[in-house]
Amino acid sequence: MSELLKRSFYDRPTLTAARELVGAVLATGSGSELTAGRIVEVEAYLGAGDAASHAANGPTARNAAMFGPPGRAYVYFIYGMHHCLNAVTESEGEAGAVLIRAVEPLAGLDLMAVRRGRRLPPEKLCNGPAKLCLAFGIDLSCNGANLRGPRLRIRSPQSFPAKVAVSRRIGIAKAVDLPYRFVEAGSRFISVDST
Repeated sequence: MSELLKRSFYDRPTLTAARELVGAVLATGSGSELTAGRIVEVEAYLGAGDAASHAANGPTARNAAMFGPPGRAYVYFIYGMHHCLNAVTESEGEAGAVLIRAVEPLAGLDLMAVRRGRRLPPEKLCNGPAKLCLAFGIDLSCNGANLRGPRLRIRSPQSFPAKVAVSRRIGIAKAVDLPYRFVEAGSRFISVDST
């Protein structure tokens, strides 16, 4: 079993941490409730200079977790129905977070299917930020949780991707040209850009 990522991993520039999260392993629960998956797609969101970021206009009650401490979860609720998980980065007081967009399921696939409410092929279980939160049982009660456990854990990669591809972020309306999306090149588990 690989080791949990240290707080110092997250206490760095967001773009650096984002790229290096590709290949790391996200896990929730334990025993029969264990779900785990290899991170194959992320997006970086910065502070005031990033118009697409929740922190673009400074701290609020909703985005407070983005301002630190690093190594915590920032979970938000969108469209009145979906949760999204981010890993908080940068030094405390500086906004930064990495949206976990997709994982390759490794453990707990049956539980993921139950939580998703239907049987799906593995590549469709967690190929989007809301889908993976539902499959992993992540909701607003995880906001601010330590990413070293016990509820949420991110472990160092067991194997590094052969290549990490960089592109613009998807599913947003502002700052769409910034190359802040990192994916495992060739992965069939990443989300689909519908724009």
